[in-house]
Amino acid sequence: MIINKIDLKNFRLHKETKINFSKHLNYIVGGNGQGKTSLLESIYYLCTSKNLTQSKDLEVVSFSELYFNVVGNFSDLVNNNVRIFFNKEENKKSIFIDEKNIGRASTLIGNFPVVTLIPSNHLITQGAPSDRRKYFDSVISQASSTYLKILLDYNRTLKQRSSLLNQIKESKSKKLFDELNVWTESLVNQGSEIIEHRIKFLKIFQDYFQNSYKKIMDVLEIPTIEYSFLNNSVESNIKKAFVDELKKCESLEIVRGSNLVGPHKDDFIFNLNENELKKYGSQGQHKTFLIALRFGEFFYLKNIIGRTPIFLMDDIFGELDAFRANKISEYLKEIGQAFITLTDLSNFDYLANGNEDLIINIKNGQIINA
Repeated sequence: MIINKIDLKNFRLHKETKINFSKHLNYIVGGNGQGKTSLLESIYYLCTSKNLTQSKDLEVVSFSELYFNVVGNFSDLVNNNVRIFFNKEENKKSIFIDEKNIGRASTLIGNFPVVTLIPSNHLITQGAPSDRRKYFDSVISQASSTYLKILLDYNRTLKQRSSLLNQIKESKSKKLFDELNVWTESLVNQGSEIIEHRIKFLKIFQDYFQNSYKKIMDVLEIPTIEYSFLNNSVESNIKKAFVDELKKCESLEIVRGSNLVGPHKDDFIFNLNENELKKYGSQGQHKTFLIALRFGEFFYLKNIIGRTPIFLMDDIFGELDAFRANKISEYLKEIGQAFITLTDLSNFDYLANGNEDLIINIKNGQIINA
């Protein structure tokens, strides 16, 4: 899958920007604050309806304007036009595929696969367990609409059950306890499915990830990923382990008025040469691990869903030493369409730059000699 062209209006610095892209590598070059990342952001909107940098939609609208509009044309087996329109006065975002207004943003997920590598991704290896869960949930959701539905249902169950726990905390009503049991059953059923999906996914994904790491570092470092769930229970009987953990925490859940057991509390442990990355990894090792995760994700999605994701890379080479940067540049030759932001192309002579690649120069939201 590729994105052929994009049309931006009132999107941050881009008052009116139209670009036809290369099917291969697209280098977006410009100084800081000139609109490079905004281009990646607009592509991410089209693929997911969400903001790449987690900014609010209101913040994306150009100063003094009342809306933004992003239109992109995608090619795969068929051509699709995707449009994201946001009205500032109504604080409403509308999503269109081939001019048909779709009701739910989840319809986009997986149809236009995208992989991102941006500076804030460091939280995946260095942040809290929630950052790692969010990452893996996003990957699995792009590959499986079933998983996405279960995840959305589970999050609704968490919300309802949390509300009940708070009510029980205050009233101790017998009727509320009966209602809690119903929601607990849903929690166990949906949560167990999520855990099973994650286990199955990791068994497959690990090979893609390790192969990507080897491409960058050869065999100098051996990475692994472990899934820690339900207080490190075994895979043989997940539902029973779930119920047992809930029984142990029953009183504490009511005292705190929150859900203390389930896949929303699990973690993914990253190891390098059998040592935990978060505790013992250097800055360079963290960066390499993260990059390998994203490349592994790219090839995993490509093979599992049968469509080539779009790869967005924001200012990643400025954080790498020459050895790693050169290895990653070589690896880029195996990618289909990718978008790579750089502050100055002249400092990166080692980058792959073929005849069919495109250099897009940006200054103050304007495209210069694209």
